[in-house]
Amino acid sequence: MEARRLRWDTLAALSSSSKGRLRYCRHWLQDEDILEGCMSPLELSPYSGWVLDRVIGQSDQEMAPSGSSTPNESTPVTKQPSLEITSAGKQGFSPLSSTAPSETKGNDDCGLLEMDQEFFQAVLPSKVTEVEGCIQMYEEMHRLKGKEGLRQWQEQQEQMVRAVYDLASEQLKRFDELKELKQHQEFQDLQEVMEKSSKEAQGQQEKLKEEHRHRAKVLNLKLREAEQQRQCQEELERQRKEEGQERLRRLYSIQEEVLQLNQQIDPNYKHKDLPRIDLSAYSNRGNQICGLVSGLIRTTSEKGFPTQADVANTERALQEMRGLISRMQQEIAAAVEEKRRKEEEEAKQKQKELQKKEQTKAQTPAPAQQAGGKQQKEGLQVKAEESTMQWYQQLQDAAEQCVAAFSGISNCKDNNEVKKIKTDLQKAATIPVSQISRIAGSQLREIFDKINNLLSGKTVQSGGRSVSVTQHPQGLDFVYYKLAEKFVNQGEEEVASHRDAAFPIAVVASGIWEMHPRVGDLFLAHLHRKCPYAVPFYPALKEGTSMEEYQRMLGYQVKDSKVEEQDHFLKRMSGMIRLYAAIIQLRWPYGNKQGPHPHGLHYGWRWLAQMLNMEPLADVTATLLYGFLEGCLQQKEIPLPKGTLQSSFWRS
Repeated sequence: MEARRLRWDTLAALSSSSKGRLRYCRHWLQDEDILEGCMSPLELSPYSGWVLDRVIGQSDQEMAPSGSSTPNESTPVTKQPSLEITSAGKQGFSPLSSTAPSETKGNDDCGLLEMDQEFFQAVLPSKVTEVEGCIQMYEEMHRLKGKEGLRQWQEQQEQMVRAVYDLASEQLKRFDELKELKQHQEFQDLQEVMEKSSKEAQGQQEKLKEEHRHRAKVLNLKLREAEQQRQCQEELERQRKEEGQERLRRLYSIQEEVLQLNQQIDPNYKHKDLPRIDLSAYSNRGNQICGLVSGLIRTTSEKGFPTQADVANTERALQEMRGLISRMQQEIAAAVEEKRRKEEEEAKQKQKELQKKEQTKAQTPAPAQQAGGKQQKEGLQVKAEESTMQWYQQLQDAAEQCVAAFSGISNCKDNNEVKKIKTDLQKAATIPVSQISRIAGSQLREIFDKINNLLSGKTVQSGGRSVSVTQHPQGLDFVYYKLAEKFVNQGEEEVASHRDAAFPIAVVASGIWEMHPRVGDLFLAHLHRKCPYAVPFYPALKEGTSMEEYQRMLGYQVKDSKVEEQDHFLKRMSGMIRLYAAIIQLRWPYGNKQGPHPHGLHYGWRWLAQMLNMEPLADVTATLLYGFLEGCLQQKEIPLPKGTLQSSFWRS
């Protein structure tokens, strides 16, 4: 009984230990090891030593003979350890670490310890084995219960998973069946719609084919009609062009014949035997007829082709010219006949006194010659004076010699280096002139210095490159020619559009002319070539010269056999004359004013006098005189010429 009581005391102590207080629940998490506490290595409780000491001490007391002891006395002794063990276990402290060690250290009873060890060796194996067996059985029971609960829980979860899986599979099958049914229905509906639309499309296509065939027939008819109309129009246009070209050729032939007939009328013609004949009226009328024909041709060229009325007008002018020539010839013949009759009368009077006849013969030619000279001075001229023509020819020869001098640099098609030098020199000479304008102002001196330095052989900058006339032996002649040509082009273009631009261009050109006279000669050569009226000079039509070439000689621009409009022609001529008028009266303000002007005012008076003495041309003479006088009088610094006219005439 005592041993069983001790066992229960031991179990009570173990239940109070840390492992004994463990609780097992079926709702533990699956990732935790439920049997972790049961499968750990077996260890004795920290209370086991204290329990054994109590047990051994009690056994010794029982073994000691005590005659006066009774069961009533021993009962409290046996109950006291159990109560102490229980209370100690409940309080949670270790008796081995507190009470037992303190008693052992306090008493220092080595003999008692040796006796306890001997008794422990005798009693411990059987009791410990029994206690450990009970503990293992208890733990194994709990481990088996945990395994069984875990197995049941796993089976339950597997059944639930299988049920859910079966339910999901069935739902998926139903869903697939429903989806397949819907797809089949949609396919059937789509097939029906496609069949219906296909039938409608076939019907509409048939209608469209029928409409297309009908429209094709209509379009083919229209195309054939349009083609026939186009062919008719082309044929009419071709006939119109041929007729127009034929009429134009007829006009040119009439103009050529009129000009040739006009050449037969010499306004300065004075027959040595007929000093009283004056052909200036015939010359004036002939010039008017030539101007009329030229105006008709220009007008018809601008419109396209001449009409039959234009041809009729030119033919009437030709007939009038022929009648004019016939009347002139008749007048000359009548004058000759009258002269012959007079000579016969004079021959009858030869019998008179010889002295009177000799005096009469000596005095008669002088008045005749004086009268002829007076008529020649009073009549208008068509040809320029001989000295003027010689000056004009000298300038043209000088220009041709300059062109021949730089032929090597102008004909450099294969030499890239020379072509590059040519381009740089041309840009350096022409770009500064192009920069002169009405608002140039302070830039004029910079432009003048740049051009002067280039002509003086110095290096200048042009387009980011260093340029000098010394780069090529013919560079200076090339720059002279291009610079003079550019000045004339500025008068033809810039001054024609903006009249005020004549003065800044003229002041730079005058300064360059004064520093480099050759530029001035080439400028005049270019000016006379583009504007022969600046000489003044009226080019005559020579045999073998085409009408286009003759129009170019007169100063007109001819492109693709079409002559420029009269307004544009007069505008260009006026621009060049304005520039010429500005040059003859202006000088470079920073140059040497001690010397004479390179081309002064006397050249302007000479031009004005010769222009007024020549036969006027329709539109041309009036335009040039107006431009020249307006350009000269704008400065109001021109000295009045000597003459019989009052000073107020030139200011009116």
